[in-house]
Amino acid sequence: MKFTFKIILILAILFSFVQCKKEVKTIENAIVSDEIQYAKGFSLENYEGYSVVTVKNPWPKATKTYTYILKKENGVVPDSLNTHTTITVPIKKIVVTSTTHIPSLEMLEVEKTLVGFPNLDYISSEKVRALIDEKKIKELGANQALNIEVLIDLQPDVIIGYGIDNDTKSLENLENSGLKVLLNGDWNEETPLGKAEWIKLFGALYDKQDKAKKLFSIIEKDYLNTIEIAKLDSVTPTILAGDMFQDKWYLPKGTSWGSILLKEANANYLWAYTSGTGSLSLSFETVYEKAKEADFWITSGQFSTLKEMMDANPHYEQFEAFKKGNVYSFAGKKGKTGGVLYYELAPNRPDMVLKDLVKILHPDLLPGYEPFFFEKIK
Repeated sequence: MKFTFKIILILAILFSFVQCKKEVKTIENAIVSDEIQYAKGFSLENYEGYSVVTVKNPWPKATKTYTYILKKENGVVPDSLNTHTTITVPIKKIVVTSTTHIPSLEMLEVEKTLVGFPNLDYISSEKVRALIDEKKIKELGANQALNIEVLIDLQPDVIIGYGIDNDTKSLENLENSGLKVLLNGDWNEETPLGKAEWIKLFGALYDKQDKAKKLFSIIEKDYLNTIEIAKLDSVTPTILAGDMFQDKWYLPKGTSWGSILLKEANANYLWAYTSGTGSLSLSFETVYEKAKEADFWITSGQFSTLKEMMDANPHYEQFEAFKKGNVYSFAGKKGKTGGVLYYELAPNRPDMVLKDLVKILHPDLLPGYEPFFFEKIK
């Protein structure tokens, strides 16, 4: 009897080992290499019946990574992954929390699945504003204090959230209410193509990965081609950026998204030598000393006319770019409730931003092209 029991126990252990080995082998054989090329903040790996999304850097100095399982209908997910948030795809209803998420929905033609957003007035998209007017998208209040009662009533398949630091209590409150949250860190990407590549995350959520890849490929090709066009001009104009807010002049650091775009537009951004992805905070005197003879001035977008600039600070007229009328802004294009289109669309379409800059700085290189975001301030 004891001998029989030992045999059964040994066979059970062997059977479990074989099953475990079989499961591991299946996972390894089914894996597709990471689909992401430029973005540093997430990875996307496809398996038979499901995908694994790992968000690595949703905000600066994030202390942990976040893993999500996107499970297709009838897909089988290994038990080892069941501790992670599982989302059934394709999703039918979504809540997003940043205007930078809106263009991906539009490009994938799934904007009608959007059921809620915090502070609807920020949205500029004409298609989404039409849905808002039809009362098909609910107001969710402040971003860091979303209306949980409304969210529970909406029952979205997923909430695309974002954080600014390691304090994630507001996101945890949503999850504790039974809602599924997936973090998006597109805003923390350092490169223009890295920001734009987050469309692939939305492609995976809607089981439209092939469409997302094609869309991104078009953006990538156009962007890289425009870089080569910009190099054809031997002249590299000097650039001043930003403007005063209260008593400080804010302008992009040298390795930021905006600075990289200026560099790839074949411009000499005067603070390109600095490091960091945020903003520099300088005195007026410091900026004037370095940039008083800059060829062009790209403002922060808070001004629409030269008069507005003069009213804010009469000393702006001392800059050579101001005197020559070479001041440009993206503030002119707004949605009907005041949202600035640049903030919404530009991170997803760096190809369009780069073309705008090349047209401004090297107008002969893009004959017939009219800037989409930027306008000369008059």
